[in-house]
Amino acid sequence: MLKQLLNFIIHLRLHYQFFILSGGYLLAGLFVEDINWGQFGLQFLNVHVLLFGGATAYNSWWDKDEGPIGGLISPPKMDRWMWPVSMGMQYIGLAWAITIGWNYTIIYSISMLLFWLYSTPLARWKGKPVLSLIAIGGSTGTNSFFLGFLAAGGYPITFLENAIALGVALILLSLYPVSQVFQTDEDERRGDKTFAVVFGLKGVKELFTILFPLGSALLGWGLFLQSTTLGFLFTGVNIMAYIGLSYFVWKLEGKSEEYPLVMKIKFMASLSFVLFICTALVYQALMM
Repeated sequence: MLKQLLNFIIHLRLHYQFFILSGGYLLAGLFVEDINWGQFGLQFLNVHVLLFGGATAYNSWWDKDEGPIGGLISPPKMDRWMWPVSMGMQYIGLAWAITIGWNYTIIYSISMLLFWLYSTPLARWKGKPVLSLIAIGGSTGTNSFFLGFLAAGGYPITFLENAIALGVALILLSLYPVSQVFQTDEDERRGDKTFAVVFGLKGVKELFTILFPLGSALLGWGLFLQSTTLGFLFTGVNIMAYIGLSYFVWKLEGKSEEYPLVMKIKFMASLSFVLFICTALVYQALMM
């Protein structure tokens, strides 16, 4: 049972949630003047452990992958009890979200719904290239930012916040299908027509080339409105990141031996973004 519990924790992919998917949530703190740090920190755990972690384990239950997936080279076997527990985690998080407010609860609920539509065989948006982008872009992109903004004490959500949330989703989606390139055989056996299956490696590369600069432009514009220095710094760093990532992405051939390097590059790029935001948050707090 201890081994099963460890396997379940591995399937939560907490390193993935904290260092790759947390950027949007943390970024929201830069757009709130007087942050409620206690609530912001606690809801970070709610969103990234109970919601994202639970949804990731729920998806793993239906996928039953044996080969490399995002954040795991060799996913361990899942047992029957993990399915209801993964759902239970999300519902516990939803109950916790209710204590924050109705708008926070609605956004949290929408993310749960999108995760369910993404994974369940009853809808299986993961196997539909456009719908999969909507599900991931909404649940872990725009909604991640909105949840962070509201948890930090921000209100109302204006045009600026909507634009920034869209930028977060675009950057996230630009790299989202890259790991799918190494899952195409398993996805095709399940009948999933993922983005990588339908559009191939060339389509994955073109998606990155288009979405990353669009998302970066939106974030750079929003940060520039908050702080000229922060906006220029972010834009400069992201231009260099785009050049480096483009070189790497366009060199990919889709060979299995490339997977560890792909995840390492993806991890380092996301971690750099998270560290940049954390540094900016600390600076913002000290300046108040």
